[in-house]
Amino acid sequence: MSFSESHGSPKPPSMRTPLGRVRNLGAAHSGTGDFWRQRITAVAMTLLMIPVLVIIMMLLGRNQAGAAQILGSLPIAVILLLFIVASAWHMKIGMQVVIEDYIHNEKLKLVSIMLNNFFSIAVALASTYAILKLSSGV
Repeated sequence: MSFSESHGSPKPPSMRTPLGRVRNLGAAHSGTGDFWRQRITAVAMTLLMIPVLVIIMMLLGRNQAGAAQILGSLPIAVILLLFIVASAWHMKIGMQVVIEDYIHNEKLKLVSIMLNNFFSIAVALASTYAILKLSSGV
């Protein structure tokens, strides 16, 4: 028995609907996780921004052979791959939050979230493939 029950003070009113209480449904509790993942990817992208800009400046005016030579360096390829992964993940989370907040039709919301996931993965894979192809020199 809690303190409030033993002293007769009423419990604070619940924000749940009666049906929600019966089904034990409420908030998805995923908002905090999404918030932190978005902040972590933003910090990762911020930390990688300067090296990525330096790499892009090094690539300016180069032909494919010159770009392959620069991207053939393992540290440079790793920096670009980390930036791609962080960017694609950040993009996916941000767009999913917008979809969840502004699309109210459940079927359209589900389709939009699935398309967002596929698009984010496609962008990440295509970018990763391009970096690996250029860095391997093939």
